[in-house]
Amino acid sequence: MKLPRKEVFAMKKLSGGIIALIVIAAIVIIALIFGVSAYNGLAQARESVSSAESNIQTQLQRRADLIPNLVSTVQTYMEHETEVIQAVSDARARMAAGGTTEEQLEANDELTAAVSRLFAVAENYPELKSSENFIQLQDELAGTENRISAARQEYNEIAAEYNRSIVSFPRNLIAGIFGFERADYFQADEGAEENPNVSELFD
Repeated sequence: MKLPRKEVFAMKKLSGGIIALIVIAAIVIIALIFGVSAYNGLAQARESVSSAESNIQTQLQRRADLIPNLVSTVQTYMEHETEVIQAVSDARARMAAGGTTEEQLEANDELTAAVSRLFAVAENYPELKSSENFIQLQDELAGTENRISAARQEYNEIAAEYNRSIVSFPRNLIAGIFGFERADYFQADEGAEENPNVSELFD
């Protein structure tokens, strides 16, 4: 039995509507899956940036903790070098005062310069140069400075990857909706990228 033309048209229209709904639903589901995946990826990348920054702060704190022992050691032999010793203490105080990671890194660069000057002056004190405690502190300070430099480089690499993610299409849409902001880079001051080889000062 042949269906009336109106019924055939109505069935075709209904069928077309169902197909359209299925297509729309599929697009929405795919968009949701992508959105969730993109959000999770950006969130993990942002967490990696935070973790790398925390590593810098840990190394900075480790280095700051060595300074009081260094000051105590050199004061025994360099009691007349108050200006040089005070410069080290002041730089350490600025680094330990907190603030942003960038501010702490700037203070660390100042500390590196102050410690280098102290080591240069220590050249005039043979007994200090031969002190086992002083020699050990030299090695530990150089080691922590190397770790700070490595942590800074690792952070910048992770931050660069994250920054590329939030500006690339279509992730930038998700980043804009959920407020993913650009990560700053931590650059070493000119002349501070190469750590002083303190052992060479005492050859």
